[in-house]
Amino acid sequence: MYQFPKGFLWGAAASATQTEGAAQVAGKAKNIWDYWFEIEPERFHNRIGPALTSDFYKQFKEDIQRMKAVHFNSFRTSISWSRLLPDGKNVNKEAVHFYNEVFDQLLLEDIKPIVNLFHFDMPLIMQEKGGWESLEVVEAFNHYAKTAFELFGDKVKKWTTFNEPIVPVEMGYLNHYHYPCVVDMKRAVTVAYNSMLASAKVIKTYRQLNQTGEIGIILNLTPSYPRSDSQGDIEAANMADLFFNRSFLDPSVLGEYPTELVEVLRKHDLLPEVNQGDLELIKENTVDYLGVNYYQPRRVKEKEAPSNTDSIMPESFFDPYIWPERRMNPYRGWEIYEKGLFDIAINIKDNYGNIPWYVAENGMGVENEERFKDENGMIQDDYRIEFYEEHLKWLHKGIEAGSNCFGYHVWTFMDNWSWLNAYKNRYGLYRVDLETQQRYLKKSGQWFGDIAKQNGFK
Repeated sequence: MYQFPKGFLWGAAASATQTEGAAQVAGKAKNIWDYWFEIEPERFHNRIGPALTSDFYKQFKEDIQRMKAVHFNSFRTSISWSRLLPDGKNVNKEAVHFYNEVFDQLLLEDIKPIVNLFHFDMPLIMQEKGGWESLEVVEAFNHYAKTAFELFGDKVKKWTTFNEPIVPVEMGYLNHYHYPCVVDMKRAVTVAYNSMLASAKVIKTYRQLNQTGEIGIILNLTPSYPRSDSQGDIEAANMADLFFNRSFLDPSVLGEYPTELVEVLRKHDLLPEVNQGDLELIKENTVDYLGVNYYQPRRVKEKEAPSNTDSIMPESFFDPYIWPERRMNPYRGWEIYEKGLFDIAINIKDNYGNIPWYVAENGMGVENEERFKDENGMIQDDYRIEFYEEHLKWLHKGIEAGSNCFGYHVWTFMDNWSWLNAYKNRYGLYRVDLETQQRYLKKSGQWFGDIAKQNGFK
């Protein structure tokens, strides 16, 4: 029997832009996704943009009842900055009403809200000021966070500053997959650094308000595994870990950047501008807890050929390696490696003060799930059940080894819109029919409900 600790959190994660819809109504201003879809709709799978998504704005009451039906005791979502403060300064009363109703409904059903402040959805007016490259935007984010704490802090006792802050860096400043599609390592480093600065400022603000909750951050941790025990491969894995994990994990939890990372950035003239007091602020305002999103490992080997030294990127220090024994999710192109969750659990225990943490996202996206419908219309997604069960076994092992994990959230509660991929891959415990916006429980939803109810499984 895999029994989980008393009070363990079971639920799912979602975000405002991916579920709410109502993208340009009820006083909401445009964010970068609304704008990008407007100017380049062909970039989005089947030309589906964020205007409708999964209609949570209208259906939240019924959706929260559906959460209760599968025994959630917690649910993580985000507030839309451009909905709450359309001009960046003044509060949108319709947004306050909506979020209050969502939090009230969750509490009514005994579902603990975990609320995130930034999930890739930079308001367009803030992006026009430079996004996370701009210290003015860092201050504006602090104002937005303070507003949210004052408005909703009596109902929300668990906050997070960012979800996966590395993703806007990696996808928007090292690749073309998120707006503003800049490929510039120096600017990427500035965006990463200012995100950490913004997070620390918001944590300080939260504590100054003397609210009776906790504040953390959600990071997607991707363990880096070397091809072999050779010094070159181990060093390559260490570099991948520094860039993709420790660049956010260390300042968030330990309050400082890894010396090795700083030295590499200095050597290549990539250090961001650091103002007086910044590093003290980061040092003094670390998180109360950590959310961890885990989907896949990163496998690396030493570089086969030297990189072009003119344009340094993280990949200048390692090459990807295909593990011969890997199992793949062919729809997403990601390796399935359940033990990664155990390795994360032990790393947090051994190297990060055994800080309280929870699995904030874990999930499996599959294309064209309709083909797995049975005669009653239920999607028989046994592959998803197996995915969750195997991850939970390894998580359980990590908890038994002393790692301080307090919850497990799947991605996601219902099929939702996923950035450029729109609805290409489905992740939900509930299926969403896009034409009717009806929801239908999948087999995995039934299974998850049983686990949550029993706080474990056989």
